Amino acid sequence: MSEDAQLLLAAAELAREQAYAPYSHLFVGAAVMGSKGKMYAGCNVENASYGLSICAERAAIFAAITAGERRIQGLAVVSSAGEPSMPCGACRQVIQEFAASPEMPVALAGAKGAMVELTLAELFPYPFALP
Repeated sequence: MSEDAQLLLAAAELAREQAYAPYSHLFVGAAVMGSKGKMYAGCNVENASYGLSICAERAAIFAAITAGERRIQGLAVVSSAGEPSMPCGACRQVIQEFAASPEMPVALAGAKGAMVELTLAELFPYPFALP
């Protein structure tokens, strides 16, 4: 595992500790690496009106965009589930929109130490894209 992936996983774990998940009880943190090497983190925040909730992956990416980034170089996600949790479809599409390339590394970890490393192309082989 690369040093960047390790740093992103550590930042995602810290973000996971701030998650607000009183309904699903699935606490998730994510971190992305911007094009200049800066990290941005986010956690899932649930709401009683479920559609108003936000996933950790999108929270981290939106933090990067707010800071002026337009391309992310890597992503890590840590969840309280025993096994790594895969990003939902909405998150995969947002990740694809801002990823520097289809070969961008994605590291996913669960609470029991299980880990999966793959590329964005492996995670989301057929993204929606405008012509």
